[in-house]
Amino acid sequence: MAQVVIYSTQTCPFCNMAKRLLDSKGVSYETIDVGNDRQLWADMEAKTGRNTVPQIFIGDHHVGGFDDLSAADKRGEIDALLNA
Repeated sequence: MAQVVIYSTQTCPFCNMAKRLLDSKGVSYETIDVGNDRQLWADMEAKTGRNTVPQIFIGDHHVGGFDDLSAADKRGEIDALLNA
């Protein structure tokens, strides 16, 4: 199964929704809390081109934020990425 990484903050409701969606699928993930670390946030921005959280990666594929994750799940794309 592909590694899943979520850049998030502790107070972000969309981050929590993304984690709940992944939890409901039985997916384990690594959380990188960028909330109190300007350098980690800057690294996330450089890697994704976005300045909002969550930012979700499945393997080397940048899924995007929660809306992107949810839409990809509804299209059946998440399982394929996880098993790639």
